Amino acid sequence: MADFNTIDYITIATTGNATDFGDLLTTKKSMGSVSDGEKGVFAGGGGAGSTDTIEYITIATTGNATDFGNLTAGRDSHNGGCSNGVRGVFVAGEGGDTVIDYITIATTGNATDFGDTLSSTFRHTSTSDAIRGLIGSGSTSYTSVSSVIQYITIDTTGNATDFGDLTVNRETPTSTCNGTIAVFVGGRIYSGAYTFFNTIEYVTVQTTGNAVDFGDLTVARSSPAGTSGN
Repeated sequence: MADFNTIDYITIATTGNATDFGDLLTTKKSMGSVSDGEKGVFAGGGGAGSTDTIEYITIATTGNATDFGNLTAGRDSHNGGCSNGVRGVFVAGEGGDTVIDYITIATTGNATDFGDTLSSTFRHTSTSDAIRGLIGSGSTSYTSVSSVIQYITIDTTGNATDFGDLTVNRETPTSTCNGTIAVFVGGRIYSGAYTFFNTIEYVTVQTTGNAVDFGDLTVARSSPAGTSGN
């Protein structure tokens, strides 16, 4: 499967096809991303091995990405990104083991160690409200997938804490949040062949507990894109 350096954009309040925005510094896949509403920041990802690069765009303009700094370790395979609008947090990933890093989005520079996940995790997803970051499911090894949801408090540093469980063990889901409810979507498992899920489920971010069924996608899929309005 080819890797790309493409950046596209849409205007969320309208419908229509995406428009070219610019290019990443290099072709890659499976990055973590965060934003403060002005900058969009992309970190890690796979290319010629796991990368530690962080790059950014200014969302109000179009153009190519610019170097931001580096993660504390190179990482691939859906290293999750979440933000409270000030800090951006990048979570584990293949090659990143249990490491959680953070940056201050308004500045540039290298990431700083935040803490650790409960176990080595990759191919997971992350989302957040203004206070908490959630880390959903993923692989704990190449033969084991998880249903565990973890959380961190973004303004502080420290290790992740158990939140509850998704309804299905899986890797490569996606997630999004409206500031109150976090939704986890799709994913897959592998047992001789891939099984894909159409599952949509949700949690209330400022509580703890297991996810609840929300509905279904029109098609079972893994690694779907997810976003939300203001």
